[in-house]
Amino acid sequence: MSKARAIDVVVISDVHLGTYGCQAKELLRYLKSIDPEVIVLNGDIIDIWQFNKRYWPKSHMKVIKYILKWIVAGKEIHYITGNHDEMLRKFKGFEIGNFKISNRVILKLDMEEAWFFHGDVFDVTMQYSKWLTRMGGFGYDFLILLNSFINFILEKIGGNRMSLSKTIKNSVKGAVKYINRFEKTAVEIAASNGYKYVVCGHIHHPNIEQFQLNGKKVTYLNSGDWVENLTALEYVDAQWSIYTHNPTHFEEVVYTEVDKSNKELFNEMLEEFNMMKKE
Repeated sequence: MSKARAIDVVVISDVHLGTYGCQAKELLRYLKSIDPEVIVLNGDIIDIWQFNKRYWPKSHMKVIKYILKWIVAGKEIHYITGNHDEMLRKFKGFEIGNFKISNRVILKLDMEEAWFFHGDVFDVTMQYSKWLTRMGGFGYDFLILLNSFINFILEKIGGNRMSLSKTIKNSVKGAVKYINRFEKTAVEIAASNGYKYVVCGHIHHPNIEQFQLNGKKVTYLNSGDWVENLTALEYVDAQWSIYTHNPTHFEEVVYTEVDKSNKELFNEMLEEFNMMKKE
C-alpha cells in the first residue's frame, strides 16, 4: 500500500451520505490515500433531507468511521453545515477535541484569510420555498439513479460513462446563469470583507478562479461533490488545486470489515468515540 499523501488542507463537500447517488466507496479510497493536517467538511456530508433508514450501506458507515478515526487522532476538523444537513445547525459551536461544528470558518493560510461556508445562504429557493428545493432534491436523486443504470449498460457494451445531470446543467442557460451569479456574489462579499480566498460547495460545480474587484484580488474555490464529479480541494505548499478522483488509479481493496454489519461498525465507532472522551 502506498504512503498517504501529505496535505495541508483538504476541503470536501456535498457527499450526500444516505442517498443512492453518493460515491462512498470511492470517497473512502480517497480518504485513505491522504494525510491532511486540516480537514474542512463543507456541508451536505450527510443528506438528512433524503435520509432513508432502509438505505445506509456499509460503505457509508465506513466513511463516518474513518472521519471519526481522524478525530481520535487529533486532526483539526471543521464540519460546516449545509442545507441538506441543516439540522446540525442547532449544534453550532459544538466541540470535541479538534472537531467543531460551524456555519462558517475563517482560516489563516500563509498570512492570507480564507473564508469557508457551504453556499446555500445564496439560494433564494432554499430560503423561501423549501418544499420546492426538496422536490428538486428527490428529482436529482432519481436522475442519479437513472444515470447509474445507463452507465452500467454503457460499461457492459464497452461505451464511455456519461453524466446526465452535468450535461443538463451545462446546457441549460438558467443553470449556467445561476452558477455565475453564485460565484459573483461570493466573490463580492469576500472582497468587501478583505478575504483572499472564498471557499464554497453547494452547487456541485468544482472550480478555482481568480477575480479582481475594486483593486482587490480574490480567489473563488468550489470543492464540487462526491455524487457526480468526485472532487475535492487540496491546499499544499501555499497552492490550491482541484483533486479529481479516478477509480482506475486505485487497486480494488478488500477491507477486513467487509463482513461486518452496520451495527458492528457502529459499535466499533462508538467505542473509539468513548475512548476519545476519556483522554
